[in-house]
Amino acid sequence: MGIRGWRAGALALALLAGLLGGCSAPRGDFDGVVRLRFQSLAWQKESVDANKALVAEWNAAHPEVQVQYVQGSWNSVHDQLLTSFEGGEAPDVIHDASDDLADFAYGGYLADLRPLLSERLKADIPAGSWESVTFGADGGVYGVPFLQEPRVLMANTELLRASGVRIPTPEAPWSWEEFRTAARQLTAEGRYGVAWPLKDPVSATLNLGLSAGGRLFHRDAGGKAVIRWSEGDAVVPATIRALTETDHSASRATLGMGGSDTLPGFFGGRYAMVPLGFSYRQQIVRQAPPGFAWQVLPPPAGADGLAQGVSPQTLSIAQDSPHKKEAAAFIDFLLGPANMVRLARGDWMLPTGTRALADPALRTPELGWATGTALAGGLRPAPAQSVRGYPEWKDKVATPALQEFYSGAIDLAELEERLVGDGNRVLARYQR
Repeated sequence: MGIRGWRAGALALALLAGLLGGCSAPRGDFDGVVRLRFQSLAWQKESVDANKALVAEWNAAHPEVQVQYVQGSWNSVHDQLLTSFEGGEAPDVIHDASDDLADFAYGGYLADLRPLLSERLKADIPAGSWESVTFGADGGVYGVPFLQEPRVLMANTELLRASGVRIPTPEAPWSWEEFRTAARQLTAEGRYGVAWPLKDPVSATLNLGLSAGGRLFHRDAGGKAVIRWSEGDAVVPATIRALTETDHSASRATLGMGGSDTLPGFFGGRYAMVPLGFSYRQQIVRQAPPGFAWQVLPPPAGADGLAQGVSPQTLSIAQDSPHKKEAAAFIDFLLGPANMVRLARGDWMLPTGTRALADPALRTPELGWATGTALAGGLRPAPAQSVRGYPEWKDKVATPALQEFYSGAIDLAELEERLVGDGNRVLARYQR
């Protein structure tokens, strides 16, 4: 073979290899089978098992559309997704949280789901939950909110009864002032009434602040996000500061802790109450010593009752997915009422769907399920859900400012100035 013939043969082989390589991609349907990749962030064993079981059930019933389960991690999901989007390797179906979607939605990485979702699913999830995944001037929907986690008070039953405090219920919760009084009554030698794990102070402060009428993030007449401080925004931070600095009924040592870090002290009677996410019940059940009695109480209520912000877990579809209709059908299956209950129980959270929320399995008093479902009506999209620049504001402005405030290094006026003044300068760069 001459040199020209060798080159022609090599070129043909290279082209063939390229074609074969393209056919072997995970999404390829060269054999008539549509292949989808579903990246899940489930991490608790019950949740992973539930997700994998549902994928297996789908695959058994849909030989023409096969789903591959891909394990992701909450710790790295934003950067991992950004890399996969830019590299054209994003999963078809993406598990994330609503407060992580804004940049991806505005960046064109996620599909607008409005023409893809079934009418059943649209009607089953309340409008307030859909607001958390709606972005842009045209109201595009870039995720399906399916799990949500209210904050509650985990309380030592024995210490509650011995203190004589009124036990709050969702129908008659404590006010923020009553909560402060109860914490003082529960405080004794060697014991704090409450432990606030505020390693991530921004989420807890903003989301619980909705109960007192605080919002912090607003829209001006032109639709731009702006930060404004009101009396309601001060209630939660001022209460926490008073508990630690004035009443000494809350431990300063826990302010830098994560929720799990407080559980040994909770089990040991050092803290009578701990404000935690609803899913922490799973860890309490697994880790509590034999005979430890605990219960779930609603969080304090303010001027707006038991309202609180949440960032629901979501399922989205990549804009680059060649099989959006099939991906939407899989999501519809995954979030059918019975399946949504399975996912909620696996994650120890609440479903967003109204039919799933009505399931008797989620309304039993056992393990606080009934208290959690009673809070569902007050759940609202977290205040900064759709605000561009929120991650930078949170990391560079709000987190250090709140940490300094709770530690006693700055006062409430300085906190306001930094959250609002420095914050609006950050947001302005994203809205030019």
